[in-house]
Amino acid sequence: MRPKHLIFVPLLALAFAGNTSAPRNYSLDPGASELSAKVSFFGLSSKTMTIPKMRGKAVIVPDAPERAAIDVTFDTTSLTAPDETTLKRLRGDKFFWVEKYPTVRFVGKSLTLSSPTRGTVSGNLTARGVTKPQTLDVRFDSDPNKAGAREAVSFTATTTIDRRKYGMKSYQLVVGNNVKIKFRARMTPN
Repeated sequence: MRPKHLIFVPLLALAFAGNTSAPRNYSLDPGASELSAKVSFFGLSSKTMTIPKMRGKAVIVPDAPERAAIDVTFDTTSLTAPDETTLKRLRGDKFFWVEKYPTVRFVGKSLTLSSPTRGTVSGNLTARGVTKPQTLDVRFDSDPNKAGAREAVSFTATTTIDRRKYGMKSYQLVVGNNVKIKFRARMTPN
């Protein structure tokens, strides 16, 4: 008769061998990540602002992208603009109101892949204390499911928001309402 502990060893090995979907935790590399937002100006040109400071984390579950999650907080006090007048307005109470709302946050709750490197992330965007559902179109530099446990994951996410939904209703005759957002990120494994 076999000792009981010898029976459990092969069962335990089989359980771990089939577990290819263990969650992988990542931290945002702020030095290799940036958010930019582009809006039309007088309907003739555009202006682009950037937010270079941020922090965040992500979880990717190989072979189970629907279980992925991302949580990124952008420091609006660090935002930059093409000129001082625009910068002052963006930081003021008509737009980001950085004194009262120093951050913008995106919390993604699910990744849906349409190909090995393209998909969407559904979640919530919070700006000026207003939270709205938002979907990001995502393009990975390589298949995140095939990334090694110690390999960084890089992606570009884009979306368009209506700034009025977040309480930014000023200068509508001068500044467009639709804002095109591009988020370039590098996530490093923990």
